[in-house]
Amino acid sequence: MLISKTLSFYKRKDVQKKMIEQAKDKEIAVQYKDFFGKRPDVLIYENDILQFAKKKATSFHCSEEIWINPLSLGDLKKTEMDELRKGWDLILDIDCKHFVYSKLATHLLIRILKDQGVKSITCKFSGNKGFHIAVPFEAFPIKINNVLVKTLFPEAPRKIARYLKDKLKPLLEKAILKAEKGDINRVEKRTGIPYEELIVKDVNNKVEDRGISLDTEKFLEIDTILIASRHLYRMPYSFHEKSGLVSVPVDINKVLTFKKEMAEPDNAELKNPFLDREKAENTECKALLINAYDFYPEQKKKEGVKEYSLPEEAIPEEYFPPTILNILKGLEDGKKRAVFTLINFFKGVGWTPDMIEQKIYEWNERNPEPLREVYLKGQLKQLRKQKDAIPPHNYPTTGDNYYNDLRVWQPDDLEKKVKNPVQYAKLKFEKETKKRKGRPRLTPEQKEMRRKYREKKKNEKNK
Repeated sequence: MLISKTLSFYKRKDVQKKMIEQAKDKEIAVQYKDFFGKRPDVLIYENDILQFAKKKATSFHCSEEIWINPLSLGDLKKTEMDELRKGWDLILDIDCKHFVYSKLATHLLIRILKDQGVKSITCKFSGNKGFHIAVPFEAFPIKINNVLVKTLFPEAPRKIARYLKDKLKPLLEKAILKAEKGDINRVEKRTGIPYEELIVKDVNNKVEDRGISLDTEKFLEIDTILIASRHLYRMPYSFHEKSGLVSVPVDINKVLTFKKEMAEPDNAELKNPFLDREKAENTECKALLINAYDFYPEQKKKEGVKEYSLPEEAIPEEYFPPTILNILKGLEDGKKRAVFTLINFFKGVGWTPDMIEQKIYEWNERNPEPLREVYLKGQLKQLRKQKDAIPPHNYPTTGDNYYNDLRVWQPDDLEKKVKNPVQYAKLKFEKETKKRKGRPRLTPEQKEMRRKYREKKKNEKNK
């Protein structure tokens, strides 16, 4: 993307004014082509945007959370984060490789929100393949069940996203099949996903009794896991590095007629709002919030957590993906989020709790500012209680995402093709070990850790 193109757009006074309005009390991260600048950062003056653009900034990203002082952010305790947080906006990230399906999903999701009584809905084109639907924090009640709603992040928006996603499924399936005249082969052609994978099947891998049904989750995502503390999304009127288009707000009643040409910098209009706080009323989202909390426990019991099958042998570090290896080098920001990713990754590739504990402590020592030991102990204690192998975050499908936020997303060819770090390690390990005879072996260090772990368990059992 040419610097002259971004500079010409970001120097517009009307663009600067709109972006500064969006940046109020938000943490900001500036992207320079393929890397991010320092975090936390802020945008205060209109000229700030121009100065960043002159330094070859390509895009600007802001937090879902609203802060008293964003520059005070760092490795804080949850109670400290809750005190610093003023609120949070509900941002729903809809992404699909096929743009027509993204538009259908966005249109239907807006309709569902309206049916829930929400009025302060705005929307913007993500800049590439999808849309961001937004509801400002001012549309939520101050308290629910005597708990301050501002402290319910990321718990509340995640529950809302899961609830809305469940309501969207049947409507979207019906809408897509109608658009494709009931022909799933046309969906296969558009998405590139084999017919057999597009069909919903039961636990016995057979087509469900209710007949052929389309599994829309195979090709369309609504961000739930990536709704996380200090997670960023692309700001309105910010460029997208891959497409060269602008993330422009869209009329919520005209999503289906939106065309990507409208997001060309020369065509981008500033007439549609995004996160309109002035008209929001704090009674709008009360029913939505209650419904989401009532829905989630039942749904969790029904579906459970999607598990990974654990390998028979622990996968050695030499088979880890670049993203995990980059995290293991040590981080300046996002260490608490990284602990969650590392623990679930290690468990997914067959490491024992003792092996994981040792590696986590080694990693923490590499961090410029290590996490407190009491925090690590709490996370590792939870690991030993946890029976299921929960997957770490999936890889990105857009430029503003979890691994980019951590500044560790530098994928090799294989990592660009798979969905998850665990899948990468398993595929690479399987491919490499097929060349060898006999069973794959652990490294001497891993063997020793496994021996100690088994000995410890044996002693505990004898007691």
